[in-house]
Amino acid sequence: MPKVYLDYAATTPIDPKVLRAMMPYLKKDFGNPSSIHAFGQKAMSAVDSARQITANFLGCGPAEIIFTGSATEADNLAIFGSVKKGDHVIISNIEHHAILETCQALEKRGVEVTYLPAGKDGLVAVSDLDKAIKSNTALVSIMYANNEIGTVQPIQEMGKLLQDHKILFHTDAVQAANFLDCDVEKLGVSLLTLSSHKIYGPKGVGVLYIKNGVKISPMIYGGGQEQSIRSGTENVAGIVGFGEAIKQIQDPKIKIHNIKIRQFRDKLIKMILKLIPDSRLNGSQTNRLPNNVNISFKGAEGEAVVIALDQKGIACSTGSACSSKSLEPSHVLLALGLSHEEAHGSLRITLGRNTTEQEINRLLNVLPPIVERLRKISGYNK
Repeated sequence: MPKVYLDYAATTPIDPKVLRAMMPYLKKDFGNPSSIHAFGQKAMSAVDSARQITANFLGCGPAEIIFTGSATEADNLAIFGSVKKGDHVIISNIEHHAILETCQALEKRGVEVTYLPAGKDGLVAVSDLDKAIKSNTALVSIMYANNEIGTVQPIQEMGKLLQDHKILFHTDAVQAANFLDCDVEKLGVSLLTLSSHKIYGPKGVGVLYIKNGVKISPMIYGGGQEQSIRSGTENVAGIVGFGEAIKQIQDPKIKIHNIKIRQFRDKLIKMILKLIPDSRLNGSQTNRLPNNVNISFKGAEGEAVVIALDQKGIACSTGSACSSKSLEPSHVLLALGLSHEEAHGSLRITLGRNTTEQEINRLLNVLPPIVERLRKISGYNK
């Protein structure tokens, strides 16, 4: 039987239109954008076009778009570039490791960091953010939509609060871009991160939106590319692919299909909870991405479930692909109040453009007996 891919939060396949747009810049139009001859200027024109497309998507100016090598780099640049010793930073305790570990490094450099708790539903309260603000608070970074449990934070409300306090506000919108409004003016953010390979573009391209007037110190020095904020020869083909991917996620046909994805998600949640006793949905059922299902099974280890599903030709995960080799339970699930055992028993199912109802039904057919078998092996008693 054909393999089933249900791990779209980890990465997405390149859209055929994206690949077609990239090909000329991998072959005949290979010039360096910094070169003044025709080859270089054609490459720079392609980069500028992708920059304008991205700016239109975010509702900002093209000069506010900085291309990076990944979303992790963009997250690091946003935080390291805007904070100095003695400053205070606020993040949530369910941020991606690209934010968490950056802030942990800052603490060693004399920066104070407050980690806001997420509730049992995976949501951060705006009131908690308000209470955490200090006179020296320089930056707040709260992810738009969580990569593990899919919960969507009240970014717009937070943005209004922080604008009133004149505090820089960064959001990691990597998982949000496919499904949510990313207009930076509506959100009230001064910094925002995107990733190409999460939106059916190529790997190796990220974006950092920097609001006009916000000063960011570079982490990479050299040729002065990207307004001297991110030196290094631009990945022209990748950036072109990113621009085309941004165009595609705005296609009305794609937006209609996102409704179908939400219906698949709701079916999965309903049927898994019905078919498998002692299972629980992690995170809010309403304030979550339309493609995310994160469920824990008592008495069944999540990694064993993933391996068993893979043997059946179905690809899912236990959580973030960036930390999949770690033996530690998910910090996101622990933050929600799950025990170590419950956190180890989680399964993340994420849907995408190519997901079909047949694939959903196939998962529902094989998952219950897998969990039942693993529970017998572990000696779990209901």
